[in-house]
Amino acid sequence: MPFADIIGHDSAKTLLRSAIAQNRLAHAYLFHGDDRIGKRLLALRLAQALLCETVSNEQAPNACGACRACRQVDARTHPDFMVIEPDQELANPQIKIELIRDIEHQMIYRPLIGDRKICLIDDADRMTIGAANALLKTLEEPPDHSLFILVSSRPYALPATIRSRCQALRLTAPAQTQVEAAVILKRELPPADAHFLAVLSDGQLGRALECDLEQARNSQKEFAVIFSSKGLQSYSTVLAAAEALSKEERGPEAFDWLLRWLRDILLVAVGTGSDHVLNLDQKAGMQALAERIDIDELLDLINDLEKLERQAHRNLNVQMALETILLRVRHLLTPQDTADTPR
Repeated sequence: MPFADIIGHDSAKTLLRSAIAQNRLAHAYLFHGDDRIGKRLLALRLAQALLCETVSNEQAPNACGACRACRQVDARTHPDFMVIEPDQELANPQIKIELIRDIEHQMIYRPLIGDRKICLIDDADRMTIGAANALLKTLEEPPDHSLFILVSSRPYALPATIRSRCQALRLTAPAQTQVEAAVILKRELPPADAHFLAVLSDGQLGRALECDLEQARNSQKEFAVIFSSKGLQSYSTVLAAAEALSKEERGPEAFDWLLRWLRDILLVAVGTGSDHVLNLDQKAGMQALAERIDIDELLDLINDLEKLERQAHRNLNVQMALETILLRVRHLLTPQDTADTPR
């Protein structure tokens, strides 16, 4: 059954199915939460449950997933189901007012097959001001047969007037164990690889299912060398690594892997176990590091690195930032009596 293939989000599924059973659906919903956690999939399953031609259990509404209507929703060909999303061909993908006006025109008319006309607006925060104002007029006086489902990872970017006219459902990432189980089942990977992808994806199931495992493992090994005692042994190796990463435009990637590595050291240092440690193959080495480092200094470094990561795509001198942060890592992790001194 379609609702059953959604990993996590149990409270949201229960609420929506109860609303269908009691005929108390809102005219507009806002599904929001982190990226790639199943918001769009939940919206699709809701549309299928409302348009399905075969499932008739009024106490536990669902969809069969196999009838003509369910297949048409998946294929976006159902006459009573419309999808609006940003134009990905634009440098800055947006949902323009023309798309919203076209939907408004279609939503006025009665459904052709089902009981409702449903409009899914993906990445709704990408609407232009004109598009949002046009949608607002429809949300203020929606047709009785209409249902709007807005999906967003940045609800704060939507006008408050839009948010106030939608019933908001905040979705959270599935538990790591659920992500691991889904990866094992759907990708047929061993538990070690499933754990790696679940931690790497930060609970973003869509990312865990699509991530190139071989490429991620290769990057993990590459950055492990850069952050090793050998990679940090001298000022020259640190500066060379920073320069090479900057020239290859891999600054954001380097910040991400370094942050994950430092967090792993912190997890090992405070003894939280291995459940959320990404670099399990380096745990023994991290344990040795954790026994001699200053935890407060490590926390400060992690905090500053998180700030750098947020600025990586802005006007930032990436090479200088990499040099600074790697030298700080070297100072934190390298015994000072064996470190070379700049001349």
